Amino acid sequence: MEKENIQDLPLEDVVGDRFGRYSKYIIQERALPDARDGLKPVQRRILFSMHTEGNTHQKPFRKAAKTVGNVIGNYHPHGDSSVYDAMVRLSQDWKIRTPLIEMHGNNGSVDGDPPAAMRYTETRLSAIAGELLTDIEKQTVDFIPNFDESTSEPVVLPARFPNLLVNGSTGISAGYATEIPPHRLDEVIDAAIMRMEQPDCTIEQLMTVIPGPDFPTGGIIQGVDGIEKAYKTGKGKIVIRSRTEIEDIRGGRQRIVVTEIPYEVNKASLVKKMDELRIDRKLDGISEVRDETDRTGLRIVIDLKKEANAELTLNYLYKATDLQVAYNFNMVAIYNRRPVLMGLNRMLDAYIEHRKEVVTNRSIYDLEKAKARHHIVAGLMKALSILDEVIACIRASKDKQDAKNRLVAEFSFTEAQAEAIVTLQLYRLTNTDITALEKESAELEKTIEQLEAILGSANKLVLVVKRELKELKKTYATERRTSIEEKIQEIKINREAMITSEDVIVSVTREGYIKRTGIRSYTASGGLPAMKESDGLLFKQEMNTTDVLLVFTSKGSYLYLPVHELPDIRWKDTGQHAAGLVNGLKDESIIAVFPVHDFTKSNYILFATQTGMVKRTELSQFKVQRYSRPLVAMNVKGDDEICTVVMTDGGSDVMIVTHFGYGVRFGEEEVPVVGPRAAGVKGLSLKDDDYAIAAIASSKGDDAQFVVVTNRGAVKRSGFDQFERTTRAKRGVVLLRELKNNPHRVVGAALIDEHNAYWLRTKKGEDTEVHIQLFKKVDRYSNGSFVVDEKEQGMVQRLLLSEKTADL
Repeated sequence: MEKENIQDLPLEDVVGDRFGRYSKYIIQERALPDARDGLKPVQRRILFSMHTEGNTHQKPFRKAAKTVGNVIGNYHPHGDSSVYDAMVRLSQDWKIRTPLIEMHGNNGSVDGDPPAAMRYTETRLSAIAGELLTDIEKQTVDFIPNFDESTSEPVVLPARFPNLLVNGSTGISAGYATEIPPHRLDEVIDAAIMRMEQPDCTIEQLMTVIPGPDFPTGGIIQGVDGIEKAYKTGKGKIVIRSRTEIEDIRGGRQRIVVTEIPYEVNKASLVKKMDELRIDRKLDGISEVRDETDRTGLRIVIDLKKEANAELTLNYLYKATDLQVAYNFNMVAIYNRRPVLMGLNRMLDAYIEHRKEVVTNRSIYDLEKAKARHHIVAGLMKALSILDEVIACIRASKDKQDAKNRLVAEFSFTEAQAEAIVTLQLYRLTNTDITALEKESAELEKTIEQLEAILGSANKLVLVVKRELKELKKTYATERRTSIEEKIQEIKINREAMITSEDVIVSVTREGYIKRTGIRSYTASGGLPAMKESDGLLFKQEMNTTDVLLVFTSKGSYLYLPVHELPDIRWKDTGQHAAGLVNGLKDESIIAVFPVHDFTKSNYILFATQTGMVKRTELSQFKVQRYSRPLVAMNVKGDDEICTVVMTDGGSDVMIVTHFGYGVRFGEEEVPVVGPRAAGVKGLSLKDDDYAIAAIASSKGDDAQFVVVTNRGAVKRSGFDQFERTTRAKRGVVLLRELKNNPHRVVGAALIDEHNAYWLRTKKGEDTEVHIQLFKKVDRYSNGSFVVDEKEQGMVQRLLLSEKTADL
């Protein structure tokens, strides 16, 4: 070995230089996707090779080994397993939102099972993968020589849809990693169109059409803030939670059923981990964990023991297993040959810029082809017009070249036209062919005009890109699989959650006595519980010890009473007074009681006061952590009192009835949604000395019926259809006929509900039950039927509602 070939270099320089080259290669040519077509080089090479070999969506499947061989031999000089693994991933519908390869045979599973060997499987491009390659033969993208310069390969694919966002990407290179989640095709296309129409649109505007990722495995995303941050900066954190249901099974037990798991979670490992918690006795409540997944869909069943709390168990599983995982966006892609951390705007811009370039290059190619053909057609038309001279000229020629030279010299044809004329087939000389040529010429002129317009106008170019995206959206539209929740739910496994789940009977009397009773005790004794003669059963319902009872009072307070904390008292015994359960309860009467199982339901609590103030608050606002004192439900001013509290669904009609017999009906949406401490707005205009008696809410519209009771002992059954739907703050219309002498005054009104019993309380303290089903509905001007003799029994003071005492 000659001495001059040996270089004396520091080790740091050699390692630095070699590792630098290696890093550059794996960043640009291996692990990171291109921002334009969203593909890594091996994926691009697989798709291009299959396209070139005709292994497309319209053709039969072909052995995977053949494709792998073609890719390795022509474009990707690496191991066959790396190519096959990449190909398999592109076919797995639990990893790729819109699979780019269709595969026959075992292509792995969500349990992490390996695919069958490539000699057993067959593949072809999917229909949507064909859209990534459309127009590649029209010089739309740059090509470079392959590794041995025997052929060429594309630098990027034309990509008719934004594949980077649709299918996402994950990869680790030197110094860079990427984690881009998949999205729904329809939403990404809408976002790209919005970006073209409003180049300065904000992330907030884009998120109206692309609310967040859409994983192929579904699930629930929590944390809109994390999505927004990621779309702005390229980095952000969200939580992906499994979709679960708690089902009741025989023997009073429950089970948790998992139907969707987080993205990239191995189902078999998840089931094994959950079963280990049972075996290790870290979670006593589980009796069995089963994987019941079949061809109809994913299903993991967690059977619970009889005394187990399903919610607590589920929360524990969320925290201890991959039933809930954190997902960190890290949206790095290759842009202008460099790795760039990209927000949503930049990703969309990179794609739009690429599509504009592709459509421009395609239009240039098509224009050249159209002009060349138009030139030939013009020559053929000219030749047909002087056909005899052209034939005579050709017949007089020695050979083809001489004929071409003569045509050019004698008739001023161009070289290309002369070539077309001498190669013309004899049947083309028929008379009918001139019309076909004229038609083709007109179509070519139109095409040339359109293509020149696209190339001459940036606006028309954008219109073409938008039109193609819309066509693609129409063809490949899909439904969203992942639902999005705004907040990341903090999982707290506290003492309250440890309670044993049990069904009990909860009762509240009008005078404020509250208790819970075991189902067995209730069934054994039945009937009415022990209470004062003047008292009545306001609320009785079967609830679970994990539920919460909300009790609202006349002064705008509410009591937050978890059912498991209520005193457990026999049905035949008097309950405990509310004042004994909560410190600081003043002399307030109970207006309404609501059982709540789920505070996240889209219900509202509607309040009405005697002075006609109304307000609405979302049910979720009443969920609290500390509840040892009465809490504020509504800011009630001065001597005013709440007359009604009702739970609504957001689409109810509200009817306020006054003492003087006025009624105003309006839509619930008229009442603004405010917080618990707000005072509300004016519900209706009152005459002097008049006051509101009750607010009635129903989602049945005109079909809703209500009962009105007057001080003179008259009961009237009426309906919402008698009252025109207006806006709030009106005086309303009369619902009784006004009498000059001894007029009727309303002392109570309520919605007619088959679960309620209705009683009239007179001045003498006597209660008379009203069997409302015996009354016929009457019009607005009727004063109803007398039930109480005011001279004998005294004036009626109010209407009392009780739960019917029939067994649940």
